[in-house]
Amino acid sequence: MSTSFFQDMLGEIAERGRSLLERSAVVPAISRVGWRSPAKGASIDELSRALLSGRGEASGVAIARQVLDLYAALSPEERTAFFRLLARDFAPSPERLRAAWAQYDADPSPAHLQALLRAVEPPRQELFRRLNLAPGGTRALVAMREKLLEEVGREEEFASVADDLEHLFHSWFNRGFLMMQRITWSTPADILERIIRYEAVHTIHGWDELRRRVQPPDRRCYAFFHPSLVDEPLIFVEVALTREIPHSIQEVLADGREPLAPERATTAVFYSISNCQPGLRGISFGNFLIKQVVEDLCRDIPSLKTFVTLSPIPGFGRWLSRVAEDPEGAGFPGFDRGRLAGLDEPDWHLDPVRTAELKPVMLGLAAAYFLRMKNGKGQPLDPVARFHLGNGARLERINWLGDTSPKGMREGAGLMVNYLYDLGTIEAHHEAYANQGVVAASGPVQRQLRDFEAGLLEGRVAV
Repeated sequence: MSTSFFQDMLGEIAERGRSLLERSAVVPAISRVGWRSPAKGASIDELSRALLSGRGEASGVAIARQVLDLYAALSPEERTAFFRLLARDFAPSPERLRAAWAQYDADPSPAHLQALLRAVEPPRQELFRRLNLAPGGTRALVAMREKLLEEVGREEEFASVADDLEHLFHSWFNRGFLMMQRITWSTPADILERIIRYEAVHTIHGWDELRRRVQPPDRRCYAFFHPSLVDEPLIFVEVALTREIPHSIQEVLADGREPLAPERATTAVFYSISNCQPGLRGISFGNFLIKQVVEDLCRDIPSLKTFVTLSPIPGFGRWLSRVAEDPEGAGFPGFDRGRLAGLDEPDWHLDPVRTAELKPVMLGLAAAYFLRMKNGKGQPLDPVARFHLGNGARLERINWLGDTSPKGMREGAGLMVNYLYDLGTIEAHHEAYANQGVVAASGPVQRQLRDFEAGLLEGRVAV
C-alpha cells in the first residue's frame, strides 16, 4: 500500500467522521457506551476530553483532526495554556495510582501489576495516540514536541509532557519504519531545498554548492524518511569517496576539485550528519543510518576498505576559553595561559608564526579534552564524540586547522577529528565505552596526550 493511498484513506475516514459529528451536533445523542458527541464550536479542552473518552473509530479520527486544527490556530499564549492543561489535567491520577499500588503491594499478581501499569501511564499518552490517527497527526505531534522543548526552560512541568511524546516516538520511529533513500540531483526539488535548509554542520550556500555535494560520482548523500513524513528527511549524511583520510573540510569541499572515479576510492568519509527535526530530539537515527550506508557502499563499491568521519568539535572552543581564563580550575595547574594568547583575534590562523606556536599546545589540549575531560555522567564532554564513540568508532586523528570557516574557528578553534569505523572492532569498542567508559583512541592521539602531560610536569608544553 502506498503512503499517499494510506493518507488519502485516513482523510476519507476523517471526512466521514466529521459529517457524523456535524449531524450529531444538531441532535446530540448518548451512544451505547455512554459517550456524548462534542457540541459544535467546542474548545480544544472539550474536544481533547471527548477524544480521550470516545470509542468510535471514524468519529475519533475526525475529533483528532479538529483538535489538531484548533491547536495549529492557537496563539503563543493559548498554546502555553494548552501545554499546561496537558501537564496538569492529563497527568496520572494520584488517587488511582495509590489504590493500584495498594492492591499490588498486598497481592503482587500479574493482574494487579497490569492495573498498576495502567494507573502509572499518563492519560495524555493515550490522547497522543488518538491524535496520531488523524491525517498529518504524526507531523503535528513532532512539531508540538518542538514547541514543548522550547518552553521547558520557562515551564518545568512541560518536561513530563515532552517526555511522554518522546516515549511514544521511540516506538513510532523505530528502525523498522525508517526508509533510507539516496539523495541525488534528480531528487524532488522540495526535498533538496530541505537538505539545504537543514544542513547543520557545513552550511550549503545555494543550489550550485548542493549540486557539488550530490552530483559528482565520488559524492553521496543518504537520508532516512518515515512513512508519515514522506517529504521530510529525519536525518541525512553526506559522504565523500577518497583515496586517503582527509585532514580538512576545505579539501573535501574544494570548488573545482577533480572528481574521483568511485571504483578507485578506498575510503568513505562521513563529513556531515544533520538531524532535521528538533521535535525528535533524543530519538537516535544516526547509528542506524551510518551502518546501513556502510552496508550499501560495501555492496556497491568493493574497493572501499576504510570508513571514517571528518567531524567537528562543537564544544572545544568554549572549553578552551575556560582553560585560558582559569587553567587550574580547568584541571591544568601550572599551565601558562599566555600560550593561548591571541586566539580571540580574527584570522589568527593566517599568521604562520602564530600557528606554529599554537599547534603543539592546542593539539595537546585537544587530546586531553577527548581522553581526560568528562561530564557528570563520566562521558566525554564533546557531544559528537559521545555519538561516534558510543557507536564503536575509534578516535583516529586530530586535525590541525581542519575547518577554518568562521563557525569552525568559533566552535572548534579550527580543529576537526577523524573517527574510524573499523568493522572488526566496532562491537568491542562499543562494549568498552558503554560498560567502562573507555575512549578508544589511536596510538598517535595517545602519544599526543602523554607528551603534553609530560610537558606540564616539566613546566613546559611540548609535543
